[in-house]
Amino acid sequence: MAKFHSLRVADIKRDTRDAVILTLEPSEADKSAFKFIQGQYLTFRREFDGEEMRRSYSICAGVNDGVLRVGIKKVDGGWFSTFANDELKVGDVLEAMTPMGNFHAPLKPEKARSYLGFTGGSGITPMVSLIKTVLEAEPKSDFTLVYGNRAANAVMFREELEDLKNTYLGRLNIVHVLESDVADIKLFSGRLDREKCDALFDKWIDVGRADLAFICGPEPMMKAVAASLEAHGMDKGVIKFELFASALPKRARQKSMLPGEEHGVRAAATIIIDGAAREVEIAPGETLLEAALKTKIDAPYACRGGVCSTCRAKLIEGEVDMDVNYALEDYEVERGYILTCQSHPRTARVVVDYDQ
Repeated sequence: MAKFHSLRVADIKRDTRDAVILTLEPSEADKSAFKFIQGQYLTFRREFDGEEMRRSYSICAGVNDGVLRVGIKKVDGGWFSTFANDELKVGDVLEAMTPMGNFHAPLKPEKARSYLGFTGGSGITPMVSLIKTVLEAEPKSDFTLVYGNRAANAVMFREELEDLKNTYLGRLNIVHVLESDVADIKLFSGRLDREKCDALFDKWIDVGRADLAFICGPEPMMKAVAASLEAHGMDKGVIKFELFASALPKRARQKSMLPGEEHGVRAAATIIIDGAAREVEIAPGETLLEAALKTKIDAPYACRGGVCSTCRAKLIEGEVDMDVNYALEDYEVERGYILTCQSHPRTARVVVDYDQ
């Protein structure tokens, strides 16, 4: 079951003109449930005009900070981000699922590792959590962050990042790449695209000594950074991604079909959740998640765009097609995991398990 918990808004900090940092307090009974791993996110729900809506935001605190914080940047037309920036008050209560997400790597305190991070705009939120946690837990490791923004006044966490640089002298390097502001060094002006990454890796950043790379932001930026990293010798297996839900294309890419052909087949599905199995019918064109929700099964979901992995389940029997997959790692797909919000049956019977 997609269980939600109450979180009290303990503090609201205006970080930039269009972004706020929320400090949230779970109840005493829920505190252990909201322990998180660096790079994870929270999924919130709220009713707008009689319809339940859900959105996910990354946690921007270190695991040992003793606080639960998320950063929310206002997006044009964004119902939750506008509410959080313009209406939310200290003392209000939000409903959220417990922390989720795989945008992290196991910590190894005995190792001396070199991390690279690449982000744009509000994609910095999980990076703050990663940087704070990694540099504290791995005293021999270092972290280089490349942070792209429109201009200096749009940089989220500017003061906090500077404080972290001073705390971890010589271990944290931050490269700001600004689109509209002219930098003293031309290399740091412009967009964080393939050409910019190639130049950075040729002249400023030694990809060869890096052990892990984390990329969070719009899809074109992530693809450009990853392609450049691989071209400069980094193994694809040590590059981790986190896509903005707000950066999704307007329409999910689907496999090409013949005229008159419907996406997916009519199927019978068994959906296992919280130890109980329910039978549902899936019409052609429906996803597994849509069929589950239509049958009043409280299946977990958030973005419904193949980004957040909240709807992840294991395919036990049958075959499906996924329209898009921005969230699952290759090894997860190989083990049979799917995003139910993007999955259409290819066989007349499927069995999926949300509990695994």
